[in-house]
Amino acid sequence: MLPPKLHALFCLCTCLTLVHPFYWQDLNPVAYIESSAWVKKLQALMAAAMFGQTKIPRGNGSYSVGCTDLMFDYTNKGTFLRLYYPSQDHDHCDTLWIPNKEYFFGLSRFLGTHWLMGKILSLFFGSMTTPAAWNSPLRTGEKYPLIIFSHGLGAFRTIYSAIGIDLASHGFIVAAIEHRDGSASATYYFKDQSAAEIGNQTWLYLRTLKRGEEEFPLRNEQVLQRAKECSQALDLILDIDRGRPEKNVLDLEFDVEQMKDSIDRDKIAIIGHSFGGATVIQSLSEDQRFRCGVALDAWMFPVSDEVYSRIPQPLFFINSERFQYPSNIIKMKKCYLPDRERKMITIRGSVHQNFADFTFATGKIIGYIFTLKGEIDSNVAMGLSNKASLAFLQKHLGLQKDFDQWDSLIEGEDDNLIPGTNIDTTNHHATLQNSTGIEKPNSD
Repeated sequence: MLPPKLHALFCLCTCLTLVHPFYWQDLNPVAYIESSAWVKKLQALMAAAMFGQTKIPRGNGSYSVGCTDLMFDYTNKGTFLRLYYPSQDHDHCDTLWIPNKEYFFGLSRFLGTHWLMGKILSLFFGSMTTPAAWNSPLRTGEKYPLIIFSHGLGAFRTIYSAIGIDLASHGFIVAAIEHRDGSASATYYFKDQSAAEIGNQTWLYLRTLKRGEEEFPLRNEQVLQRAKECSQALDLILDIDRGRPEKNVLDLEFDVEQMKDSIDRDKIAIIGHSFGGATVIQSLSEDQRFRCGVALDAWMFPVSDEVYSRIPQPLFFINSERFQYPSNIIKMKKCYLPDRERKMITIRGSVHQNFADFTFATGKIIGYIFTLKGEIDSNVAMGLSNKASLAFLQKHLGLQKDFDQWDSLIEGEDDNLIPGTNIDTTNHHATLQNSTGIEKPNSD
């Protein structure tokens, strides 16, 4: 049992940790702030907790990177995404990481904490930026391969910038979807045209399980909607490429028309993390325009068994060492069928959040305590994942780049990699797992 003051410290620091909810289901963080003096003490505490944090890394490729947000159709049936792209070298400011306070309220709800934690999160992360030039013009005169990216449960479009920026710096256009299926901690739309014109947002927050509700039907319904949202985003981007752009509802400085003739239409892939990994698998089974997919620490629970045999495209599983478990790996291996390209590697010393920006957002001590950081350095883990992904994309999209220098990573040939998985699935009884990450025996 922790001493009361230390326990209170750890509870307060949960507001810095945007992690899978099963880590925090038994914690009861502080519910209110009593005085301005307490706020000052809290600020000092958080400053200490932030000590040693690292910045979200710049891309390692040769292209400058720009970033913008696109929303097509103001309703909740429309497409909302953050776009990373090779940009011209112009004097534009860095991109705000989490641009609305409501996202922080959504994160506090995802963590199961009081809404005031959202205010605290906003206080400490509301001005944080990512190293991409906001609304910078697209670097034209070249056709780029396209990546659709799907976020995890409780996440949203902005918090995988380390992946999006690195891919864009190597010459990709990356569209990071914000899903409207109830799996994002928060997202918004507009009720009507006049609301869109004045920026009067209507917010949707995380859909939680109702008492007694079975989880699989909900998650399966969500993954089906997510796959449709990925294909819908692809439709829209390809329409823009053809010179038939829709108006960006957000009316930002970025000119959508400059994207005409910018996409290499034969070189399209999909990548996703956790619930987004399940979305990769569902999308590949439904949309053959995705030539290949990369599933980052995929959470397989939402995918129906019949889907596994319907994926002809190459598929690459990149896993963390700490998140995976036997029933999940068994489901991944059901995708392994004759004459279909499947690869799997595991990053030693890594955790589930090593794939998201949160691994860079807090200091080392807090990061380790709350499983935002693994034993491996966050930059090393992200670098291995991104390089292995680039090598896989070059091979299966037919790119004429130098990413084949990392082909050995696809096979797990590195001191920080495990070929395949570290999980023993021999003689393992079939299990189910819900979104809390707790395995429960299959009653069948």
